[in-house]
Amino acid sequence: MDPGAAAFGVLGGEASSELNWMQMITSRVQQRAVGSSRYPWWVLWSLLAGLLALNFTFTVFIVDLPNVAHEFHTEPTVLTWTMIGPLLAYGLAAPILGKVGDIIGHRRMYLFGLAGAMVSAVLTALAPNVILLLGARTLDGIQGAATGTASAALVNLVFRPDERVKAMGWWSLVGAGGPVLGVSIGSPIIAAFGWRALFWFQLILIAVAFAVVSVVLPRDRGTPAELAARKVKARNDFRTMDWIGSWSLSAGVTSLMLGLSLGNSWGWTSLAVNLCWLVMLISAFVFVHRVRHAANPLIPAKYFRRRNFVMPIGIRAAANFAYFGAFFMFPLLMEQGYGYSIPRVGAVAIARPITFALCSPIAGYVAIRIGERISVLAGALSLTLSLALFSLLQPSTSVWIVVVALALSGFGMGVNGPASGAIMANEVDSTEFGVMSAASMLAMQVGEVAGIQILETVQQSLVRSRHLENAHAGAELLATFRLPFFIGACVGAVGVLMSFFVTSVPREKAKRS
Repeated sequence: MDPGAAAFGVLGGEASSELNWMQMITSRVQQRAVGSSRYPWWVLWSLLAGLLALNFTFTVFIVDLPNVAHEFHTEPTVLTWTMIGPLLAYGLAAPILGKVGDIIGHRRMYLFGLAGAMVSAVLTALAPNVILLLGARTLDGIQGAATGTASAALVNLVFRPDERVKAMGWWSLVGAGGPVLGVSIGSPIIAAFGWRALFWFQLILIAVAFAVVSVVLPRDRGTPAELAARKVKARNDFRTMDWIGSWSLSAGVTSLMLGLSLGNSWGWTSLAVNLCWLVMLISAFVFVHRVRHAANPLIPAKYFRRRNFVMPIGIRAAANFAYFGAFFMFPLLMEQGYGYSIPRVGAVAIARPITFALCSPIAGYVAIRIGERISVLAGALSLTLSLALFSLLQPSTSVWIVVVALALSGFGMGVNGPASGAIMANEVDSTEFGVMSAASMLAMQVGEVAGIQILETVQQSLVRSRHLENAHAGAELLATFRLPFFIGACVGAVGVLMSFFVTSVPREKAKRS
């Protein structure tokens, strides 16, 4: 009998506690990770694994839209709400969850989002009707708000200010590239096993990501008294949080995106759309009032007086307007203007995501040498030039000009995103990274929805006004795309103008801090 073994509960007699082997292994891994000089990158890769597992199914229903609609005895247009619903839920939840993450901890918020995503994946895979399917996908938007705001905040917390732009390059790549990769991965899985199998596959990926993040990201450390004091402070902060300001921002952004989503199909002057505009205006007024007068506003008023906070929000909104407006219009342009088949459109369109994938991580490293301001300006200029080229296309234009325009779009978005995100992060206190992330992502989503809906509305209005509804592909239909792309270029030019008002991170100062 080994007397020392009793301390570990092996004898089952004198020992007061059993050794938790899983906790011991987790603790050892965490200690080794935290002690590593590469610890920020450990955190980044673990977070990106979770994000990729979450967002690669966002656009997956595009692959099998007619068959899914037939299975649920509904129209394909109804299933577009599998993408619109999560966007609206994201807009509603992001401001609140971003602030709550600042209070209770971003690790906890990120794991909450992954756990909720597993529930959403199961509900989607088991959905017996279209109502429950849309509900499950909308729920996924809330989990996206939790993981999106928390992951960006955690990345900014573990990387030095002068190094954040590198990390944001990889973060942008996964955030924007995940849905594109999902279409590529999802197609063979859906063809072989059906669309429901894809969400069981996603469940496995999220579970693995949950385990990895739980191990790599350590819990709060400190003495029992310190941990108790933090809990008391968190409860007080949660209780005194500006709930009116939070809900007003959520309601305003959600109403704006809902109005933009409904305007094209229901009519821009319809009662429902006008109610959305009214709610948006009232909510905006309430939010501004709370920012100016609340004791603990959701976003402190001091940030709205800083160019490096306000301008990146506008730059990101303008960039997403131009990028996603062109992203949505391009297939229609090639099919209606040049008579391309869908497979041929896909073969040409791949130039944009490939350029984005190559440029986004590299741009983060380059920005350290040339400065975030130049990177943001170069990205905005590239996006603007891309849409300007699209607006000038003629029936005789070579397909290589189209490829160049697509590559400029991918380059612009890949270069713009990491730099503008890093500029904004370096202007915010570390205790408010969650709210900053929410504000940045909301600006991106509003720009995305506005770009798609407004450019599509303009093009369809031109088709109807010129009586081309039954026209075949040709020069007349091609001409209806020039004004929408020109509008997109003008919005992109606004982003160029804003780029002149931001400043880069002072590298020497950042290194000393």
